[in-house]
Amino acid sequence: MASSCASSISLTRAAACIGRTSSAAGPKALGSVRRPVGTVPRVRMSAGRRSLRVRAEDPYSEGTVRITAAKKEKAKAEEKAEVDGVLLGAGKGSADVQQILGFRQTSATDELPKWRIQIQLMKPGTWVPVCWGVMCGAAASGNYHWIEAFPRDFLEALACVFLSGPCLTGFTQVINDWYDRDIDAINEPNRPIPSGRISGTDVAVQASVLLIGGWALALKLDQLRGHEFPTLLTIALFGSFISYIYSAPPLKLKANGWQGTYALGASYIALPWWAGQALFGELTPEVMVMTLAYSIAGLGIAIVNDFKSIEGDTALGLKSLPVEFGVETAKWITVGTIDAFQLLIAAYLFNIGSEGYGTVLLALIIPQVYAQFRYFLVDPIKNDVKYQASAQPFLVFGILTTALAIGHNPLH
Repeated sequence: MASSCASSISLTRAAACIGRTSSAAGPKALGSVRRPVGTVPRVRMSAGRRSLRVRAEDPYSEGTVRITAAKKEKAKAEEKAEVDGVLLGAGKGSADVQQILGFRQTSATDELPKWRIQIQLMKPGTWVPVCWGVMCGAAASGNYHWIEAFPRDFLEALACVFLSGPCLTGFTQVINDWYDRDIDAINEPNRPIPSGRISGTDVAVQASVLLIGGWALALKLDQLRGHEFPTLLTIALFGSFISYIYSAPPLKLKANGWQGTYALGASYIALPWWAGQALFGELTPEVMVMTLAYSIAGLGIAIVNDFKSIEGDTALGLKSLPVEFGVETAKWITVGTIDAFQLLIAAYLFNIGSEGYGTVLLALIIPQVYAQFRYFLVDPIKNDVKYQASAQPFLVFGILTTALAIGHNPLH
């Protein structure tokens, strides 16, 4: 009976039909969906016949409900299956993988085991440049041997990578999320801590295990290499201290614009380089200064992560660069620091006689600039992940190029 009312009928017949439907069959006759009190199917006047048409697009009809549910399921499936995020859109990344790497937050409906939440809290995706930095330092030492000293050099380098990545960078990310829980409750409420998926006790235990484990591993590597002075342990202690004051009050460097972003940049470039070079060779003052200069390019990468937190940073009075200078100015400061200091390092390589490596570094800067104009400068908030996925591989290969230049230069 309800279906016959969907055809074109006069006002009298429409009223009679609707009345019969509601009295004889009740609400279930209209698609077995309860219609809120006071609502009726939408109607429109036909100008030509001066009659009413009961429209099929009743928002409470069974068909409409099925269509809406199907659209939601399709959107959810698409989001879960693949996410854009590589150079020129040439590839896709699994949403589940992005979640466990820390690049994508869980939704309010996701139910994940505790171990996955703990790994997500450590943000494994941020370990990559740190681990790469260790290998760059090993290459810059000129004393890392793939064949002659295999497997000793390889295993010790792998231990140093584990020290710098999962242990100390993981520790950094855990305590950073803990001290940022109020900001994240505003900006990203589905993160592990503000969402309540992990407790404060769990955070404390996880951070302690990572920190103490990292220190113990650094000391063991010093012993294995026969260091009279515990160089690696000193670097690990210093890096842990920087990580703590970056996130924790009262210093909380990240609340002070330039100080915080530079500390973060140095932690991703200079400190792991120092660890790798100290493990296999001598860490010279010249290399330390050069890597600290290179870390200013890392400062630009650190600023990229601040754009998505503008709302929370502003609410809590944190002086990130996007908050202090505004989005338009801050985005140009970001790309300026990334590009200018890579160009400075290229000039340094030409100056020490490594023209070939300097040319390669210049070539690696070009696609970074392209990604900046295609993604980041267009919308630094929306496109931050796409930009980093597109540009950072060229940045880290540039760091390796510089390390190889120093390792193969007879004067260094």
